[in-house]
Amino acid sequence: MKLEVIHHKHDVIVVGAGIAGLYAALKTSGEVDTAVLSKIYPTRSHSGAAQGGCAASLGNMMEDHWEWHLYDTVRGSDFLGDQDAQELLVRDAAPVIYEMEHLGVPFDRTPAGRIAQRPFGGHFGNFGKSEMMRSCYAADRSGHAQLHCLYEQCLKNEVRFYDEFFAVSLVMKDGSCRGVVAWDIRNGGLHVFHAKAVMIASGGYARCWKITSNAMANTGDGLALVMRQNLPLEDMEFVQFHPTGLWREGILVSEAARGEGGYLVNDKGERFMERYAKAKMELAPRDVVSRAEQSEINEGRGIGGQDAIHLDLRHLGREKILHLLPQVRELALKFIGRDMITEPIPIQPTAHYSMGGIPTDLDTRVLSGTGKESVPGLYASGECACVSVHGANRLGTNSTLECAVFGRRGGLKMLDFVRGLERHGELPEDAAGPARAQIEGLLATAGRKGVRPVELRETMQKSMTDNVAVYRTAEGLQKQVAICAELRAKFREVSLDDGGAYANTELIEALELGHMLDYAYVIARCALGRTECRGAHWRTDHPGRNDQEWLKHTLAWLEGDAIRIDYKPVVITRHQPEERKY
Repeated sequence: MKLEVIHHKHDVIVVGAGIAGLYAALKTSGEVDTAVLSKIYPTRSHSGAAQGGCAASLGNMMEDHWEWHLYDTVRGSDFLGDQDAQELLVRDAAPVIYEMEHLGVPFDRTPAGRIAQRPFGGHFGNFGKSEMMRSCYAADRSGHAQLHCLYEQCLKNEVRFYDEFFAVSLVMKDGSCRGVVAWDIRNGGLHVFHAKAVMIASGGYARCWKITSNAMANTGDGLALVMRQNLPLEDMEFVQFHPTGLWREGILVSEAARGEGGYLVNDKGERFMERYAKAKMELAPRDVVSRAEQSEINEGRGIGGQDAIHLDLRHLGREKILHLLPQVRELALKFIGRDMITEPIPIQPTAHYSMGGIPTDLDTRVLSGTGKESVPGLYASGECACVSVHGANRLGTNSTLECAVFGRRGGLKMLDFVRGLERHGELPEDAAGPARAQIEGLLATAGRKGVRPVELRETMQKSMTDNVAVYRTAEGLQKQVAICAELRAKFREVSLDDGGAYANTELIEALELGHMLDYAYVIARCALGRTECRGAHWRTDHPGRNDQEWLKHTLAWLEGDAIRIDYKPVVITRHQPEERKY
């Protein structure tokens, strides 16, 4: 099959339609021709699943200051976050929240009419000494509210949306990014999008685990596009396990459930967090709570001997649950048949959030190495990016904040860049060539005997869940590196049943699998290399945090079947590393 190639030209192309991508598109669209590519309909983007809120030191409920928010973010990151980026995040938080409010995000209100705020894990007052209500929220549908508001504003600004277009490759020439090649999922066919600036805002990548809170679409496509241009990824060993995923399903139960006062209880009926974080209990950072839960399970105190812990909200009462946690209750009812108003619900740690990703500077420009050199015309923001505000562990409600702050900032920086260009850069002679070869090769396998994508995907997800989980060992990680290498080799023999171009979901699944296998390989190798415990990365064979050797960022390049690793220093400005006590 010879594929037709259709060409488009826009000033700015954004790949991904979550909070980060839409905010960037909103900021460029007022002045330059802007388009958004999304492999799903924009309002189905995974940002809509963010439940709990968006952190900002507004001080509407109690005294708060950005310096306190910064300290919590630095300490929560286990001191691996870059403090210049973290300071930018918390300083911009309040202005961005107020801007979203004025755009139309329907935050919950106090009786006085101000934006309401609630407690969340890892957020405290007075440099960790007191409780804090910092998370701005819209019931437990906060990401949904932000996503829909930004989408409506982009429509008003006449952003061009290409829905159900799957990005296959970046278009590069002379070291600069000149556009994107994408596949039209519904109708078939390759499209070259010629642009002055491209932003990758493709979201997280926890679908390579079996138990995960992530949507089916979170397959790390943007990371693979960058890696395949011989560019590095940063801190890929740091993937957060959220403490409260529905048992066996992984579907997120918002941290708002604990913020509003929920208890974690083991099979003996004990609130076991007293053993692990006596001062902060259930509101300790997520890495601390996930390890506590896993320890209870490993030591035989899981509910009924299973790999589950109870989340008990009954004492909150029906009215409070229905007002502040309606979506969480609905999810538990639909997926495990439990009503949290009358009974506790079983939960377990679930692969949730990616602290690592595409390395960028403070202006969201993609970095090409260990220094400050960036790739002209290429930007990244949101969960796929690593400006390193989260370091080794993310605090709750700092994620939608990062998406909003750096999506907005990236849009403004792209606008400045595009203003300085009189014309589009020249495209390479066959811009669609690599993407065409990849897709034509996959479609040509239809009907042949070979490995089916689903077989490889299930093996990858189960093995990542077994070997690269809350607790890690050299033995398990070495095993996973070998498994990933073997799966990547088998992927070369993959074959499809469907050879058609129209609405070929099997083709998309194969492309996604190729992306996942590449970065899962990198995750396992980076985790094997870091011989310490820090944040979400916990090596039982190397106890303790080792600042002398490991206070540094990991950079990894995928070079064929080999992974090259290098390091760069952490930016420390205000807070020196200290012991984390909760």
